[in-house]
Amino acid sequence: MSLDKSAELEIVDLPDPEPGPNEVVVRVEACALNFFDTLIIRAKYQYKPDLPFSPSAECAGVVESIGADVTGFQPGDRVMAYICWGAAREKVRVPENLLVPIPDDVSFDIAAGLSVTYGTTLHAFKDRGDLKPGETVAVLGASGGVGQAAVEIATIMGANVIACASSQEKLEFAKRLGASHTVDYSTQPLKDSLKDLTNGKGIDVVYDPVGGDLAEQALRATAWEGRFLVIGFAAGEIPKIPLNLPLLKSCDIRGVFWGAAVDRDPDGHRANMRQLLDWVKDGKLKPHIHATYPLEQISDALEQIAARKVLGKVIVHP
Repeated sequence: MSLDKSAELEIVDLPDPEPGPNEVVVRVEACALNFFDTLIIRAKYQYKPDLPFSPSAECAGVVESIGADVTGFQPGDRVMAYICWGAAREKVRVPENLLVPIPDDVSFDIAAGLSVTYGTTLHAFKDRGDLKPGETVAVLGASGGVGQAAVEIATIMGANVIACASSQEKLEFAKRLGASHTVDYSTQPLKDSLKDLTNGKGIDVVYDPVGGDLAEQALRATAWEGRFLVIGFAAGEIPKIPLNLPLLKSCDIRGVFWGAAVDRDPDGHRANMRQLLDWVKDGKLKPHIHATYPLEQISDALEQIAARKVLGKVIVHP
């Protein structure tokens, strides 16, 4: 794989991995792609893996072999994992503590796409945002990967969801996911629209994976003691927020660094994954899969994500 402007991917044969003492080899049945995969292959992400590497941070499959000290899994177990990168392979070596069992009635395709976007979002609302039933949530970028997850999870948690996006097509998609109201910020002023939809009260929790110029507008629309969740900067610009705004509103700006949280609190991560899987099993959470691709077409899949033509998750079958 090269890291020039075209970021071409090359599929090659590699030796089968062997598990270390606390590791498991998983035969990958499905892996998922996210927007940051389009950055990481161009060395524009905060993590820069050594070459060569495979994209995809999350996968689901079947345990093929285990290391000498592994006690929680056996060959044949259905599992999912978040591994930062390298999941777009037929077989991956995974530390035991990163694996989560998959119930028999949850498909590999669905499980493969739960870790990053849904894991980030549940951590954001539950662990960082203190979201309560009946509160109002504004989701920016509501049709993207984490945006879709935010609309769905906030709805499950009993919130009133306002989906914010840049086209009516994207907003209609968000409404099908559970959003009560919508704002098209390509044609409507975001701050005023959010204020109007809350009768002047403002937003209890803002979920912002976009950044750029929209961040300050959304922060200005927060309610007294509201919480502004910093998820990411898909717009490409990291905003500079005037600190008088959180003072005047007595509101919080809270960072959501999910990847670091997984490392620091693996038990909490696994509990969140079990919650997501339970919601899927019970029919409360129905993640939308935009498309599935064979591994040979992974470049096409990444191009679709980079062009922002994707509504929901993109799954690859090795």
